[in-house]
Amino acid sequence: MSTDPPETSVTQRASRAFGWSFGNTVVSRLGTLAIGIVLARVLGPEEFGIFAIATVTLLAVLSFNELGVSLAIIRWRDDPAKIAPTVNTIAVISSALLTAIVIVGAPAISTALGDVRATPVVQVLGASILLNGFVATSAAVLQREFRQKERTIADQVNTWLGAGLSLVLALLGWGAMSLAIGRLVATIVFGILLLHWSPVPYRFGWDPVIVRRLLRFGLPLAAASIVVFASGYADQVVVGSLLGAQALGFYVLAFNLASWPVSIFSSPLRAVAPAAFSALKSEPERMSRNFTRVLAILSCVSVPACLAISGAAEPVVAFVYGESWMPAAAPLLWLAAFAALKIWFELSYDYLVVAGRSSTLLIIQACSFAAALPLMLLVAEPYGVAGIAAVQCAAGLVIVAPLYVMSLRGIGVRVAAMVRAVAVPLAAGLATWVVAWLLARVLDVPFIAAAASGVFAVLVIAALCWWQRADIRLLRAAASRKGAVA
Repeated sequence: MSTDPPETSVTQRASRAFGWSFGNTVVSRLGTLAIGIVLARVLGPEEFGIFAIATVTLLAVLSFNELGVSLAIIRWRDDPAKIAPTVNTIAVISSALLTAIVIVGAPAISTALGDVRATPVVQVLGASILLNGFVATSAAVLQREFRQKERTIADQVNTWLGAGLSLVLALLGWGAMSLAIGRLVATIVFGILLLHWSPVPYRFGWDPVIVRRLLRFGLPLAAASIVVFASGYADQVVVGSLLGAQALGFYVLAFNLASWPVSIFSSPLRAVAPAAFSALKSEPERMSRNFTRVLAILSCVSVPACLAISGAAEPVVAFVYGESWMPAAAPLLWLAAFAALKIWFELSYDYLVVAGRSSTLLIIQACSFAAALPLMLLVAEPYGVAGIAAVQCAAGLVIVAPLYVMSLRGIGVRVAAMVRAVAVPLAAGLATWVVAWLLARVLDVPFIAAAASGVFAVLVIAALCWWQRADIRLLRAAASRKGAVA
């Protein structure tokens, strides 16, 4: 039997899980990059925009699909098998109702978002809502138990099967429907794998006492998630409804490009951070120190990467997707900068969830949405997709960031510690943006300009990681049972 302190054991498992998550995400993102480029070039902005309408609809519903109850699996101190049957019942019933609503309402949804031709695509992709409800508990259990090896295999199958099938159908002339069918088939296989690997048997049940506890926990989170979606995707809704499917295609491409650093750096961390923070809830001082330590290391790699993409937006779009997609460069400049903020926000969001401050999250996102929406509506017509992206970035910087800082301060995270964690990476990131912007204007060949900006960003990241080498060594030592994170 291991004699390691509990925190060391948790840190080791979390570190190993993060390693699997990081490798999984990098392979998925880089491996499907070429397929994504081909799909964008084959489909073009308009077909891509039609699929984006269906995607926005799906994400909207998934944001509150199982009423937030699956996250209770992660926080549950006892055996999760006790609440899993009730969670399954709630998740499946709610997702079945929402699936029916989306399928019936698809024509109205598609028209409101800019193109009625998206109706069958919305209906096909809507079936994923029900599948998500079926596997919500299994996904949460795997996350709780740091079973990222199995999750990596499932994610890789999901990514490659979906992308590969979509590409084949696109080349056969299926248009936007090719993406919907590829995604649906891959989701079915993905769900089967999660159910197979879940350590908790899949059963349905109904315990009124547990139901009340789950809803008290989950409903504020579900409400917060709706507002999170509204604040995070209102820009796409505004673009589609006011500017049309083609403009939405440009905007979504820029959004996807800007999300690369978020997916590579933030998503793997979010797969393990809630469970890791939750395991340290009894020691708030250590939990707070670990938050600022992770914030510093995450900033060192993510901020320069995001701002390099922002500064070199034009050559990046021109080289990767071609001249027909150049209108995406203007919103990319702002969205890539906003992505750096989103990485901080997502880490803070998970920390506040573990701390039981779901109502605080609702307030933060509601404030962001209330401030940004009227401004986006105001700038949509005169400034187009670039103006909408600029509003998103400004709202994040001026409204959301201060609110997160104040909320974290209220639960014991020192403001000075957060400032120290991000100050140097932010300064280095701003310098990276300036260099990338200058290279984009000095170098005429898009590939050379984009590559030079990327090389400079890598050098900056390497220097920042060297600067943070003590904390990195501490985390690595904890992962190899040589010590515990202090």
